[in-house]
Parts: sequence; structure tokens; C-alpha cells
Amino acid sequence: MAEVVMRSIEDASGQRCVDLVRGARGWAFVECRRDPEDAHGWRRMGVPAGGYGSQEAALDAGLEAARVAVPWLAEEGAA
Repeated sequence: MAEVVMRSIEDASGQRCVDLVRGARGWAFVECRRDPEDAHGWRRMGVPAGGYGSQEAALDAGLEAARVAVPWLAEEGAA
């Protein structure tokens, strides 16, 4: 099963985001960035972290873990 982005939370600048993805290993999150001068679009800054069994678990525990791993997410009060 290919990963599918189910939710994307962008920072205020629109240059970083955290994607909540669903794939073969369950639900996970991954931080991404884009550079305005680069036409490539979004690039992942790591591998998806998680493996949560449901969307609810990913939204609860996964986003809490993302706030710890991705400082701007907590600072902006996103999610």
C-alpha cells in the first residue's frame, strides 16, 4: 500500500509542514519543507515516525509525539 497524506499541518510561513500519513505500517507523521526558489515542491525531512493502528491513535499520540519532535508545531499551537 502506498502512503497517502491524510492531513497536512503547515507553519505560518507555508514553508514547513507535518503530514499525517497512512501506509502499509499504519499511521505515522513526517515533517516536510519546501523552498520557494525550488520548483520541486514538498520534501520530506526524515522518514515517517509512528506505526499507529488507527487515525484516532495517530491524532492523539502521533500528534503529541510530533509536537515533541517538531518544535515549531508546538510553538505555533498547530494541530
